[in-house]
Amino acid sequence: ELRDAGDPVKLARLYNDQGADEIVFLDIAATPRSRCTVLGIAEQVSRQVFVPLTVGGGVRSLDDVRRLLGAGADKVAICSAALDRPEFIAEAAETMGSQCVVLSIDAKARGRAAWTAYRSGGREDTGVDALEWARRGQSLGAGEILLNSIDRDGTREGYDLEMLRRVSDAVSIPVIASGGAGSLRQIARAVHDGRADAVLVASLLHGREHTVAGIKRYLRKKGVNVR
Repeated sequence: ELRDAGDPVKLARLYNDQGADEIVFLDIAATPRSRCTVLGIAEQVSRQVFVPLTVGGGVRSLDDVRRLLGAGADKVAICSAALDRPEFIAEAAETMGSQCVVLSIDAKARGRAAWTAYRSGGREDTGVDALEWARRGQSLGAGEILLNSIDRDGTREGYDLEMLRRVSDAVSIPVIASGGAGSLRQIARAVHDGRADAVLVASLLHGREHTVAGIKRYLRKKGVNVR
């Protein structure tokens, strides 16, 4: 179930003021409708926040990547289009630089200690092994991986630590944990136990239960290196 968290531009400004290291916008409804709607948001947000901005959703072509970067995005997240045509990652990395290319992986558990990559906002099972896809994405030139657990997303039961560990150990590029954050302890565990390089937090902030500054204070106390 999707919930309206509020105006995305206002939220971006709020989290920027609270000390977020990066702002991420993902239009999860974009790909099934074959559209790229985050362009306008990127333009508005980039004028008002001063931290890196990652955008994704409906990114299908190099022109989409160029337009988003031109609108003020620092990085572009690619999911479905990369699964459909893996060489798209290499083309984007060669043209724009690996630092701009984020491989977004929506993964779901398949039995014990195995995960499958999904496309179309987590709606379609591709049958592609998520760990192998992460390795291939790195070899094609992705600069980092945004790893989202479909099973945990929205549950607030914690990140999928085993999947995080496996992917983080399989690649040398940064891995960002996504999907399942329900407490400060779970965020710390994503770094300590899941070996994530960064964590994406949504509902804990949207619900005003915590602030970015408060989360950072907690993580420092737990020995996590934060900016």
